[in-house]
Amino acid sequence: MGISSLGVGSGILTQDVLDQLRAADDAQRVNPISLNILNETDKQNSLEVLDASITNLRDSVNELKGATLFDARTATVSSGTSVSVTADSNTDLQDFQVEVVSLAKKQIEQSGIFGAKTDVVDASSGSFDLQIGSGTSAQTVTINYDAGATLDDIKKLINTNAGDLVDASIVQTNIGEFHLFISSDATGDGDTATNPNDTTNISIKNAAGFDARLTTDFDNAPTQQGTDASFKFNGELLSRSSNTITDLITGLSMTLKEAGTSDVSISQDRSSIETKVDSFVKQYNAAMTELGKQTKSSVDSDVKGIFSSESTIKNMQRRIQEMVTSVSNDGGSMQDYGFSTDRDGVLSIDKTVLNAKMDESPTNVEAFFAGGDYTKADTSVVTLVGAFDTFDDLVYGYTKSSGNLDQLNESITNKLASLEESKLSATERLDAKYAILKRQYTAFNSLINQFNASSDIFTQLANSSSS
Repeated sequence: MGISSLGVGSGILTQDVLDQLRAADDAQRVNPISLNILNETDKQNSLEVLDASITNLRDSVNELKGATLFDARTATVSSGTSVSVTADSNTDLQDFQVEVVSLAKKQIEQSGIFGAKTDVVDASSGSFDLQIGSGTSAQTVTINYDAGATLDDIKKLINTNAGDLVDASIVQTNIGEFHLFISSDATGDGDTATNPNDTTNISIKNAAGFDARLTTDFDNAPTQQGTDASFKFNGELLSRSSNTITDLITGLSMTLKEAGTSDVSISQDRSSIETKVDSFVKQYNAAMTELGKQTKSSVDSDVKGIFSSESTIKNMQRRIQEMVTSVSNDGGSMQDYGFSTDRDGVLSIDKTVLNAKMDESPTNVEAFFAGGDYTKADTSVVTLVGAFDTFDDLVYGYTKSSGNLDQLNESITNKLASLEESKLSATERLDAKYAILKRQYTAFNSLINQFNASSDIFTQLANSSSS
């Protein structure tokens, strides 16, 4: 290794000597502080990971404590194909039978026979009234047309001006035979008690000069008479103007599809509940795995958890575990609903047990999970807070702003700031010390060099005298 000089160079007091002294001082005064900074930084990074895990756990808990989770419904048609059914949240849980006798139909009228869809219906311009229905419920749409309007033009004008009430189309029923068909958009027989928008008796009125095949012929018997749907609900005969029925049971929408009988069941949507229970189990195990790793006790520094001596984290771990293993009130414990932990603390859910509880009483399961009235075996009723409400309160105490984890993070941040300040102060003191030593060594090095030079002169004189 080469020797760096501090000046003219005596070879005694060198920069390497100062560097070795500085390294020894750094090892004693600065490096321990740097190690502490590194350790606290690791703590802060680990706390971020832990906080994310606990926040995910709390999110899954919130999904289970909300009463709306238990309001979702599933509509199942267990036999027959006569109806399809959907149910909104909170629809009454029930089973019923529907027998479709006949479907609701639209009113369909047709014109006389035209030789082609391009046949002119009026050589002059004019207007006509399209009337849908009769009596006080009749609706009239006035339509203007240009001179030389064809059958196809009239079809397009009807769809453009009255497309929300009727559908117009041209159909070739035979070679050289074309009819204009107009069908009502709505179904029903025109009974204003059930169908205020009467769709019967579609006709074209007030069309002076109009082709009679579009006026007189429309007064003939309809191609299809509009009729109400007829069906039995649990044996009681009912009728509606539409095949889509939304006023039978609150929250229930039923579509009549064909004649026949179907059995329908409105039940709690358990798939949604099970999905959120699975999410809770997953997030709980993820959080507990992270807590276990960070609080692990060991003499091996590579295995020992960074928070093995941190009471805040260890207490949080213990209390979360106790929520699963010892939550108990008038509604029972979490084990009663299928939750269990193995000897390694891994949580699982037995859905057979959970479903049995929901079969027994969906409202009791809701009360235990999210709070509410719980009916005990002796038929007495108690009001529960809800296991997952309690769980959320616990976790929120750690994750909220200024909560336990926030306070721990603030403590680590303050300690890091203090350590950085101590390191800076120690470094500045050593910088000052070695700046002085360098000046002193440079001066001593120069004196030594001068002494060596004088010694060389005397040595030469002595040698000369001896010669």
